[in-house]
Amino acid sequence: MSALFYHNDEQKALALEAKARQEVDRQGKLFRGKIFTEILPAGRFYRAEDYHQKYLLQKTPELRQEYSAIYPNFTDFVNSTAAARVNGYVGGYGTLAALEAELDRLGLSSRGREKLQKIVQRFGR
Repeated sequence: MSALFYHNDEQKALALEAKARQEVDRQGKLFRGKIFTEILPAGRFYRAEDYHQKYLLQKTPELRQEYSAIYPNFTDFVNSTAAARVNGYVGGYGTLAALEAELDRLGLSSRGREKLQKIVQRFGR
């Protein structure tokens, strides 16, 4: 299940607006189709098991090795914004242009950068 959790009315309104924008194009026609992500009030948070953390990044050995060197402590890896961003790109979220704009801030070697760029290119975005 895909879900977005909000903490206040402003966050809820912003989430609903963003969801609606993604469903239609500029001419008001259905663009990507219905988005089934639930928008729900935040409640108590339970962290998933370690094998779920940055799951797609963990399944990409070359990139995972680089982040293991940067973050030898698994908790630091889980809390890393850079690792979260890369996990999203590995999952097909984000464009090549967006990746290239932030690539210098992700902490990857030249080899890791090339690997991530190839992954994103496969999605054709």
